[in-house]
Amino acid sequence: MEDRLAAWKDYNVGEIEFFDKSPETKGSEIYKKIVPEPEKYIADKARKVLATLYFSPEDSITPVRKLDYSVEKVDGVSAKGGGNGEIAIWYSTNHIEKSFAKNDTARLDYETRGVLFHELTHAYQLEPQGIGTYGTNMTFWAFIEGMADACRVANGCFTADDRPRGGTYMDGYRTTGFFIAWLQNTKDPDFIRKFNKSALTVVPWSFDGAIKYVLGNEFSVDELWEEYQKEVGDK
Repeated sequence: MEDRLAAWKDYNVGEIEFFDKSPETKGSEIYKKIVPEPEKYIADKARKVLATLYFSPEDSITPVRKLDYSVEKVDGVSAKGGGNGEIAIWYSTNHIEKSFAKNDTARLDYETRGVLFHELTHAYQLEPQGIGTYGTNMTFWAFIEGMADACRVANGCFTADDRPRGGTYMDGYRTTGFFIAWLQNTKDPDFIRKFNKSALTVVPWSFDGAIKYVLGNEFSVDELWEEYQKEVGDK
């Protein structure tokens, strides 16, 4: 990973600006202690996401010109908004406080990095073509959310205990993410990068079409899912 990161050290991840929208909260106070330099912290994680999703800065990369990141008192955990190179991500001070309930700094750091990897993947990942949008097509949605959690797994911010049992690769989030990470660990060490690139080359996009693009026509997503479920002990 270090070799891959070296290629991204001078890559422009976009202008990053941090906003504390709820400075009166305990969550804000806690966040500042574990992340004293948020812009630098976010830029570092952004380069790790780029190294996970792409082979090199010469690839066709989703551009991010401006990234606004805020901590604020809201329900939920975190979310990414915006588009066309202008991105905003918020992180809930309520969730920060909940994650720090036992004064476990290591746990909060682990969670904060993991949430950031997920949201930054949304900022830089490619999107499937020819199948509608995030809000209109379940395959599109499953790819987007699955890749975000796959990136989190690949960067060591989920453990085996976080893996949901059963389900289907169309469930998105961790269920899809752990499957994608398994494919990288067992079938192709560059699987995530190639799977991301399939969003540009497989049109209309599908899980099976992308699997065949990355691994070859002899593979099918359904058969691989069955193999995965057996290997992890869910069947």
